[in-house]
Amino acid sequence: MGEATGHGVDLSGAEIRGGLEDRNPSIFLPRQPAASPLLALDIGGTLIKLVYTASCGGGADGADLRFAKFERRRLQECFDFIRAEGLLACNGGTRPGGENMTLKATGGGAYKFADDFLEKLGVCLDKLDEMDSVVSGANFLLQNIPGAAFTHMNGQRNPVDVSPNNLFPYLLVNIGSGVSILKVTGNRKFERVTGTHIGGGTMFGLAKLLTGCKSYDEFLQLSQKGDNFVLDLIVKDICGELVCQKQGLSTSTLASSFGKVITSEKKLTDYKPEDIASTLLSAFTYNIAQIAFLVASLLGLRRVFFGGSYIRGHKSTMENISYAIDFWSQSQMQAVFLRHEGYLGALGALMSYGDPSGENLTLEEKEPHHESAPVDGTSVDEENDSNIFPYLLVNIGSGVSMIEVIGKGKFERIIGSHLGGGTILGLARLLTGCSSYEEFLELSQRGNNLSVDLTVGDIYGGEGYPKVGLPASTTAASFGKVNSSKLSEYKVEDLAAALLNSFTYNIGQIAYFVANLSGLKRIFFRGAYVCGHEKTMDKISRSLKYWSKGEVQTTFLCHEGFLGTLGAFWSYENMGIDSLAAHEVIREVLLGAPYTGQFPSLPVTQQQENGEHSTLEGEVESLRHDNAMLKAEVERLQRENAELRAKLVRSGETSTL
Repeated sequence: MGEATGHGVDLSGAEIRGGLEDRNPSIFLPRQPAASPLLALDIGGTLIKLVYTASCGGGADGADLRFAKFERRRLQECFDFIRAEGLLACNGGTRPGGENMTLKATGGGAYKFADDFLEKLGVCLDKLDEMDSVVSGANFLLQNIPGAAFTHMNGQRNPVDVSPNNLFPYLLVNIGSGVSILKVTGNRKFERVTGTHIGGGTMFGLAKLLTGCKSYDEFLQLSQKGDNFVLDLIVKDICGELVCQKQGLSTSTLASSFGKVITSEKKLTDYKPEDIASTLLSAFTYNIAQIAFLVASLLGLRRVFFGGSYIRGHKSTMENISYAIDFWSQSQMQAVFLRHEGYLGALGALMSYGDPSGENLTLEEKEPHHESAPVDGTSVDEENDSNIFPYLLVNIGSGVSMIEVIGKGKFERIIGSHLGGGTILGLARLLTGCSSYEEFLELSQRGNNLSVDLTVGDIYGGEGYPKVGLPASTTAASFGKVNSSKLSEYKVEDLAAALLNSFTYNIGQIAYFVANLSGLKRIFFRGAYVCGHEKTMDKISRSLKYWSKGEVQTTFLCHEGFLGTLGAFWSYENMGIDSLAAHEVIREVLLGAPYTGQFPSLPVTQQQENGEHSTLEGEVESLRHDNAMLKAEVERLQRENAELRAKLVRSGETSTL
C-alpha cells in the first residue's frame, strides 16, 4: 500500500499565525509543498483530532498546518470533512491500480475504527503508538515552533522561550479522558511514569449528570459564572475565623470539595449549575496538579508541561493548575502549557510521514503503574512500638491530611487533599439522593462501576494497551462512559460504586506517592470515613498494595486504637500521637495548611466584606457551632466503636481489646 506522500514535513522557518490568545492557530510552513496534502489523526476516547497541511491560498509559497476536531460519536462528520477538504488522493482514497492509500493515525480508536475508515473512505490506517506520538508532538512544538509554550499565572499569559539544548528532561502531563504522566528524556526516549483515572472524562461525565450540559465547552462556560464556595467546605467553616488568624491560615483555604453538601438540606435541583460546574473544575484540576507535583518531586524535575484536549486554553483550568503547582512547590516548579495542547498525538503522527527509518520512539519501560485496582487485599504484619516509627498518618475526614510521625510526640503535617470523605458523600447525595455514608456504601455494594467508567478496553479494544502494561479492564476514566445528560438514565447503585472506586483509589495513590517521597514504608489511616467501614478499608488497602507492589504496609486506626487484620491493637500513646487528641492540636495539625483552593482572582465573599465573623459575637456563635459538630462526631464514633466491639465479641476476639 502506498503512503499519502513520499515527503515528510519541512519545519524550516515554521511560525504560528495569530495572536497569543488565539485557539489552535494554523502554523505556517514556508518550505512545505502544498501540492500533496498530509493528514494525521488522533482518535481518542471522546474526540477525534485532525492535523493536516493545506495551501495558503493566493498562490503563496509554503503550506499551513491546520487543526480540526470532532466528537468520536460523530465519526461520519469527520469523514465528510476529510472529503470536503480534499485530503484524500484521487478524490476517493484510492491510488491508480486500486491500491488503498494509508493515513497515519494514533489513539485507541485507530484500532477500534480501522474498518470504518476502510469502508467509508477506502483508506488504511497506519497505527502508531499513542504515547510515542504524544511525546513526538510535544517535542516538535517545543523544539521547532517559537512561542508554542507559555505560562498562565495570576491572569497573565506569558510566552516561554525553550532552548532545545536545555529541554530535557521534563515531565509531560497529558490530560485526556484520563491522565498519563510521562518523563521525557530525549527526542526518542521517554518513560510512562504513572497516570490517574480522574481526568477530563471524569469532569465531563459528572458535569453532564449534575448540570445537564451537553458539551465540555458548555461546562467550561458554566464554570466561569459559578462560585465553588457555595458547595466547598473551607477551613473557616471548620475552625472559625479566630483559629484561622491564630494559625496564619487563609479563611478561604479549601478543606473539602463538595463538603458543604453533606450538612445541607438542599437537593441537586436547588443548586445552580454554574456553582456545581465551578466546584467540579476546581476539585479535579487541583487534584491533577497535586499528583503532577508529587511525581515531579519524586523524579527531581522542576519543569512540568501540561497538554491534552481537556485543557482547551481555558483560563480557569490553567490558572488552577499553575497556582497549585506553584503553591506546593514553593515556587520551585512551573506549570507550562502548549498552544496546541489537544493535538500532540496527531502532530506526532504527522511527523512520522517521510521518516525513512520508520523508527518508533523508544519507550524506556520499567514496571508500569496502572490505574486499575489489584485483585487481592493487603495483609498486615504485627508491629511493636520499638520499630513503628517513622510512618505516615493519613486522616480521612471531610478532607484528607497526611502527617509524618517520626517518634512519640514528634510529627509534621506534609500535605493534604481536598478530595476526601466529604467529597464522596457530597457527590453521593447529589447523584443518588442518599442521606448517610452507610446508605451510600450499601448502594455501592450492589452497583457496577463499569456501567459508567471508561476502561482501556473501551478505547483500545479487547487487547488493552500492552505496550505500557494496561490490560483492557483497567479504568481509564472514572465516569468517562457517561453519554447522557439525564441522571435518571443511570442506576444509583452504579453511580455509588463508581464514586467509591474513584476516590478511594485516588486517596491510596496520593498516600503512596507521599510515603514514597518521604521514604516511609508504613501508612496508617484514621478518620470517620474509613474506620469501621470494611468496603472503604478494603479498597484503600487494595490501592496501596497495587501502587506499592506490596512494599508499603497499610493499616487502620479505629477510634482509640488500631485494629489490623491480625488483631494487633495499638493505643494512640504507643503510636506517639496521643497529643493529637488535644483539641487545639487536632485543629492545627489535621486541618492546618491544606493548599488554598480559592481561585486567586475571585472577589472576597460578602460575608468577608461585611466582617461578620470578625466580631466577638460571631466568633462565639462559630465556636458553638464547631462544638456541636464535634459533639455529634464523637457520638458517631462512640456508636461505631460499640458496633465494632460487638462484632469482636461475636467473633471471639475480645482479648485484643
